[in-house]
Amino acid sequence: MNWRPRLVALDIDGTLTAVGSNDISPAVQSAVARVTEHGASVVLCTGRSLIGTTPVAPQLPVSMALCSNGAVWWDTARDEIVKRTTFEPGPTIKTLQALLPGAVFAVEQTGVGNLSLGDFLPGDLWGVTTSATFDEIAAVPTPRLVMRWHDRTPPELAFAVRELELPGVSWHVDHTEAWLTAVPPDVTKGWALEELRISLGISASDTLAIGDGTNDVEMLRWAACGIAMGQAPATVQAAADAVTGTVLEDGAVQALERFFPA
Repeated sequence: MNWRPRLVALDIDGTLTAVGSNDISPAVQSAVARVTEHGASVVLCTGRSLIGTTPVAPQLPVSMALCSNGAVWWDTARDEIVKRTTFEPGPTIKTLQALLPGAVFAVEQTGVGNLSLGDFLPGDLWGVTTSATFDEIAAVPTPRLVMRWHDRTPPELAFAVRELELPGVSWHVDHTEAWLTAVPPDVTKGWALEELRISLGISASDTLAIGDGTNDVEMLRWAACGIAMGQAPATVQAAADAVTGTVLEDGAVQALERFFPA
């Protein structure tokens, strides 16, 4: 294939790693290294918070990590936050509490961990988690609010929020857990990547993105070539230009080798 992208955006969970894992296979590491050897820039674009991204980024030659679905930009070379967009989480929490009894909430404290309202499952949250009251959480502008609906399935959550309106935030539900993520209004992976692309002076026709989740839809549509992982839901695959293997099959390697062969 003659076309070779100059900006490559990669999701983490379900794309580079198994969900919740920080382990990147040697094959994936080699494939990403070849991207930079060909002169292209690699950016991580993830729903993870900054502190959840820090164990992954050093394993790869990435120039930037767009965390919290694009609300937090981390310059990996300088180890510096260069952009952070926040919102007031109180109204969103109140709306979700009324609709989803028993839900628990956490707001990101960038680079530290989370303030939580209720108890999450072990491994749900990265960094230090501090219990807080509603008033304490509502008083803290945050780039990312997460919610788990205990003892419920993803389809149950999707059905419960089918007519939900949450003004003042962008939000999505996960396809593997009864989990909802909210970030500032109009913030998406696609929005963040477009800002980054323009700042780098890279043509829109020179972009590639690989992802697997519902929060990757805007990113896959943004890219000149969007590739969905093989285990991605049908709605995510429909937003992509192509579908590769699953994360267990190192599908990201298969996708990258199309453009950056060994």
